[in-house]
Amino acid sequence: MIAFVKEADAQVIKRIKNVSVIIMFIIVALIIRTVLTKDITSIDDFQSLVNSYGIAGPVFLTLFQAFQVVIPILPGYIGCAAGAISYGAFVGFLCNYIGITMGSIIAFFLAERYGVTLVKDLFSTKYYEKWKARIEKRKFYDAFLFVATLLPMFPDDFLCYFSGLIKMDRKKFIKIIILGKPWCIMAYSIIFGLIN
Repeated sequence: MIAFVKEADAQVIKRIKNVSVIIMFIIVALIIRTVLTKDITSIDDFQSLVNSYGIAGPVFLTLFQAFQVVIPILPGYIGCAAGAISYGAFVGFLCNYIGITMGSIIAFFLAERYGVTLVKDLFSTKYYEKWKARIEKRKFYDAFLFVATLLPMFPDDFLCYFSGLIKMDRKKFIKIIILGKPWCIMAYSIIFGLIN
């Protein structure tokens, strides 16, 4: 039977969620504003715009990828595509891998600290119950998590939170993320880097 961490204060969780949604809204609004105020008619125009930000561009991409794991509003492959198209397969991969890995670890620690209430607020009770029922039947959760990190379109963000809920060993979780995450991200980077 999976052992869960204790519940956290609902007010704290509500504040975390509200601040996170506001930050994500501001980020998306700034991106949309920037794109709409520039004349972007090709990939080269987009790359010129991104490169005009210098080192701030890759740093922003890395932080954005971390944040989109913590607040799962957008699918991660959107950032992977943007990174590879903007900076090429190698630099795009590094930004995406570092960002997604950081975000995955942060999600784990948030779930470990704030419990099921936070996860249900981020993913809905129905989604949580569905995956909880599936995962509780698995004898080898560690292997399941590793395979899930390798596959595209799998609910990685949720599983990072869920791993924090079940008191999974921290070192084991971090090792799985570090070893499992790069392969899918690398595939996205190569595919979208070809557009570059």
